[in-house]
Amino acid sequence: MKKKILLPTDFSENSINAIKYALDMYKHDVCQFYVLNAINMPNHSIDTINMLQFDKNSFEKKKREIEQKLTTLLEDIIHEKKHVANHIFETISSFDDPLEAIKKSIEDYDIGIVLMGTKGETESQNIVYGSLAVQVMEKSRNCPVLVVPENANFNELNEIVFTTSYKTHFKKREISYLSDLAEKSSASIRILHIADEDKLSEDQQRQKNMLNEYFEGVVHTFHSMKNVDKEKAIDHFIKERGCDLIAFINKKHSFFDSLFRRPLVKTITYQTKVPILVMHDLRN
Repeated sequence: MKKKILLPTDFSENSINAIKYALDMYKHDVCQFYVLNAINMPNHSIDTINMLQFDKNSFEKKKREIEQKLTTLLEDIIHEKKHVANHIFETISSFDDPLEAIKKSIEDYDIGIVLMGTKGETESQNIVYGSLAVQVMEKSRNCPVLVVPENANFNELNEIVFTTSYKTHFKKREISYLSDLAEKSSASIRILHIADEDKLSEDQQRQKNMLNEYFEGVVHTFHSMKNVDKEKAIDHFIKERGCDLIAFINKKHSFFDSLFRRPLVKTITYQTKVPILVMHDLRN
């Protein structure tokens, strides 16, 4: 079955590298890639004069410029990669808020996964994840999101860390992308629980058993670390094992509130090196 993958870009080096990462990651798969560039138009409720100045001719000219940049970008990347015979490309230019354009594209094109860079051209070099990447991971909840760090090159996946508290009520459809990815890559899944309790509750044990069932088709092991800082524990686990990808289910806002908005984020090194796969608790 053809995979449908959305690749947002603002033409920054990070976003272009994410596109190259996607082509390498799916080089053996039949894929339909949608390369999206979205920019905000002037808001007529705030800036009526600018909106009036942005007439139809200006709009059409800007649209042609963006579409030409997208076409040139794809031609350059396809020429460089040389292994895209099984890949189909379509460009999307949108004059909309980037997050809304991404969400709309997911619905319009029945996207299976969004793959994007950690931050765009205008983001500060002092931050790990840009505002758009965080917004997409939090609010684009109808399909998984894979976020690729700067300068990351795709290597075959050997180990994937799946972090969990066993407090999320898993459904197979919510983690099917992870199990499919591991099976396709012959990768092992290391299920990591950062414990803040002496023992698992009955409900937690039930969720753990369900994971064991859902990952039945791939190699997987269970690991636990107790009474340690979550971010530092994940960082240590990934570096010790040389893991290639970190995955988790995002219960709305909770993970990002702790991970991306606290000063401690500056000390987390894995975020700059290891891609993150975000799946979603579909009940939220």
